Amino acid sequence: MDTFPILTVVTFLPLVGAIIVALAPASYARQLALGTALATWVASLLLVVGFAAGPQRGGLFQFVIDAPWIPFFGIKYKMGVDGLSLILVVLTTTLSWISILASFGPIKDRIKEYMISFLILEVGMIGVFVALDLFLFYIFWEIVLVPMYLIIGIWGGANRIYATIKFVLYTLVGSLLMLVAILATAFAYQAGHGGSWAGAFDFEQLRQFATTTGFADGLQLAAFLAFFLAFAIKVPMFPFHTWLPDAHVEAPTAGSVILAGVMLKLGAYGFIRFALPLFPAAAHTFGPAIIVLSLIAIIYGAIVALVQPDLKKLVAYSSVSHMGFVTLGIFVFNQQGMDGAILQIVNHGLITGGLFLLVGVIYERTHDRTIAKMGGLAGVTPVYAATFGFFVFASAGLPLLSGFVGEFLVLVGAFVFSPIVAAIATFCMILAAAYLLWMFQRVVFGELSDFLRGLGHHLTDMTPTEILTLAPLGALVVVFGVFPSLVLDLIAGSVTRVLDDVGSARSIEIAPEVAIVAIALPIIFVVLRVIYAAYEDTRAGEPLEAGGAAR
Repeated sequence: MDTFPILTVVTFLPLVGAIIVALAPASYARQLALGTALATWVASLLLVVGFAAGPQRGGLFQFVIDAPWIPFFGIKYKMGVDGLSLILVVLTTTLSWISILASFGPIKDRIKEYMISFLILEVGMIGVFVALDLFLFYIFWEIVLVPMYLIIGIWGGANRIYATIKFVLYTLVGSLLMLVAILATAFAYQAGHGGSWAGAFDFEQLRQFATTTGFADGLQLAAFLAFFLAFAIKVPMFPFHTWLPDAHVEAPTAGSVILAGVMLKLGAYGFIRFALPLFPAAAHTFGPAIIVLSLIAIIYGAIVALVQPDLKKLVAYSSVSHMGFVTLGIFVFNQQGMDGAILQIVNHGLITGGLFLLVGVIYERTHDRTIAKMGGLAGVTPVYAATFGFFVFASAGLPLLSGFVGEFLVLVGAFVFSPIVAAIATFCMILAAAYLLWMFQRVVFGELSDFLRGLGHHLTDMTPTEILTLAPLGALVVVFGVFPSLVLDLIAGSVTRVLDDVGSARSIEIAPEVAIVAIALPIIFVVLRVIYAAYEDTRAGEPLEAGGAAR
């Protein structure tokens, strides 16, 4: 398998499937797309079979493909996987076929175009996780944007245009700054090697240069901030999260599953793969501020989720809170925190993906997501209620389910870094249990609501197809909860190498005036955002004008 280009197959097989779907009659689009996604999933499992996991590999990349692409600038077609990228590739291929299967019923218009968009989206997501050339990584990073824009903008809800434009603008701002940082890094490497472009975009050579010669302090600070903005928007971190609830609410169910299950992970992966190894001193410099932002995200996401009237928006804000644990675990710079962060990346994809699927199940029957209109589902849809309860408890961190292990390791790492930080994060876990269990009690228990009673025979329990989409996720939640070593052993070498890269670095001294500006900018952003939100709420409450409507 070392000579067979398995990574090229896994990455571009969905593109081949998209071309076949485009040429085939529309009546076969669903089956061909699902078959392609399943074939890609099987191919990704072959990667797992052939991967020699364990610390003895030292986080080295396997199945490496290294071919010249644009030799004049040293740009290569270079791919490879270590334990970190491997587990995320398998997560992507798993959620992709599940999402396509879950779309069979809800998507009724322009089915061929929808399936093509989904398969191209899978190409971009896999490519991000396997690219070892920064220019190639950026190409895949941007590819992801286009099909998700179409999925939300065409098959989304009533305010889909607003949500897609907001999603694209936020992402493009971060992406373009990251491109500038990539070019600046390549120029610095080229200048340090006598003007030669060979290896200027090669991640492994850039990482070796960063750990030996090292990039200049000014470049590290500026480039890290650019990478940080791109990755923080994608995670999304507070206060760059405001695009996420709108995108989730307006996206079709499968779009929300992929958005939460994979696309948010692109930012966390970027921090671990690129930002920390290439700019370790800057990572230490900005680490305390990022930890503070992570704690704010955990608290803010939980409190806002607690008061949400919309079921889907509640799950969306819970993602902001849970992903705060991921960034917290990354930037405490110890093994427990990093292990917990990566495990939480996987767990969040499985659990939140399941929750969005379950929100979609009830929405297909009611065409409503208002929590106040629900109630009493346990009596009429017992299978749905039990499945919903399983994923709610997993998200709340019930022991023996995977959500518990990831958050526990993050808290241990946070305690090693600072007991105060760990205490704040632990308190926020209580808030998570509060909003999840209160929501579950209102939706599932009690008397059947008048709204649901009025649906009559339309309120049915889960179909076999819906159960099939959730069964693999539930099984993995249990397996990783009982045997977390399946993931931890796989990523051990990757974690060790990242911590070795960043561990020996020291913070860069920053002038006081620069630090003040850096602290003031996000505060000003938050204040302006709050003022704008209050203004929008005021406009929304204005009376209707003659012949028109309020905003």
